[in-house]
Amino acid sequence: MEQSHSITRLLNEWTNGKPEVLDDLMPLVYEELRRQANAYLRNENPNHTLQATALIHETYLKLINQREAHFNSRSHFFAIAANLMRRILVDHARAKHRDKRGGNAETLPLDEAINISQKEQNVDLVALDEALNRLEEMDERQARVVELRYFSGLSLEETAEVLKISRTTVAQDWALAKAWLYRELS
Repeated sequence: MEQSHSITRLLNEWTNGKPEVLDDLMPLVYEELRRQANAYLRNENPNHTLQATALIHETYLKLINQREAHFNSRSHFFAIAANLMRRILVDHARAKHRDKRGGNAETLPLDEAINISQKEQNVDLVALDEALNRLEEMDERQARVVELRYFSGLSLEETAEVLKISRTTVAQDWALAKAWLYRELS
């Protein structure tokens, strides 16, 4: 718990104009960022060219270049990092798709958290991103719940904390969003 408070304190100092605290912050958040990156890449094709370290470094560069970033908590920081990782992977998949001039885009298996049927499915990462964008237009909170749960790996409780809603509401949004995404991606 003390490390969580240290992270939050350092995040607050950083967002209040003290960039020098990044040297103290990064060792504290690196392992969690690595866990997130590995979780993302575990679901990618085995021949994916982006490695976890490169994904972490790209995410880090985007985080430190954020203007007027404010992180309410450790969970909020990791939620933003997860969103950035998602964007990096989608951009990477789109670039690879363009390079292939119409070839198949990168796919990732939609893990058991989203997979409603018993068989494992492969979902086009670009299609998943587009579906999440459509979901966001209909229900922004449900899209955030998917992003935090699936992409960031946050628990129901952590997701509720970041979104400042109840665990029950998160669970309901999660179930509805999974069903909607399953239908959209089938």
